[in-house]
Amino acid sequence: MSTKTKNDCTASKLLMIRPHSFGYNEETSSSNAFQMSNVNLDAHDISQIAIKEFDDLIHVLRNHEIEVIVYEDTDHPHTPDAVFPNNWISFHEDGTMILYPMQAKNRRLERRKDIIDFLQATYHFKSIHDLSHYESKGKFLEGTGSIVFDHEHKIAYAALSIRTDKDVFHECCDILGYQPISFRAYHENGLPVYHTNVLMHINPFVSAICLDMIYPDDRSIVLDALSRSRHRPIVLSEQQVNNFAGNMLVVLNTVGIPFLIGSKKGFASLTKEQVKQIPIDIIQFDIPIIESIGGGSARCMMAEIHTSHFI
Repeated sequence: MSTKTKNDCTASKLLMIRPHSFGYNEETSSSNAFQMSNVNLDAHDISQIAIKEFDDLIHVLRNHEIEVIVYEDTDHPHTPDAVFPNNWISFHEDGTMILYPMQAKNRRLERRKDIIDFLQATYHFKSIHDLSHYESKGKFLEGTGSIVFDHEHKIAYAALSIRTDKDVFHECCDILGYQPISFRAYHENGLPVYHTNVLMHINPFVSAICLDMIYPDDRSIVLDALSRSRHRPIVLSEQQVNNFAGNMLVVLNTVGIPFLIGSKKGFASLTKEQVKQIPIDIIQFDIPIIESIGGGSARCMMAEIHTSHFI
């Protein structure tokens, strides 16, 4: 029986969407505590700054020899959050592609057949599972925003919220053969954490989690799963989560070198001791408008593509 290496469990390609009309999304604001509407800029300036932040980010990634497939957002329909594709699609090492049910109606418009068809033709995924039919039932699961996958140990973590339904999460885990670990997590003001990937990330190279935001009765469930899989994550504070220190992703470049990718704001919030716990190189970039207006950071912008199924 073959043994997985760290590299086997880590994506080496990314799908990213260059924004066209990025802006504040009223339809998502009630459940996303990270969104800010009081930025003193008009809609055009916000959109143009977001495009520059995105272009600078792509330049940095490609300078580090990370393979990125970039699609332009469309003029119509209007999709202010298109820069966050990880919420509507995911790709897995067994050759599975999954499409997800989105809570905001205008986010459902981000699903694009041209992207799905191109990736299917390029990477020959063995199966495509479309869970978007749950939208008609008022049940949602927003991709690798809602789910943090531990690919090495086939465990999936999900903080339950209006955007992360337990039943759909379990069905997704059944499709992939992963053990589901669901829990409750809240901000200090009592609002449920809208996406799991803002409070934790897991990779064989480095992981992080904010335990303080997890409901006390549920912490042992998460800690037991982490202990069984021998993870020793960096422990984050809620303030660090608010600065997007939990919203990071490890990606391999074209020669197999791993990088921990996050925003400058996220990395700046880490203590010196926490930085010392990161055993790989980091890539950081400044995306203040995307973070403040969109309420998501670096990890939210990247849909990782696992392609080991055809190696």
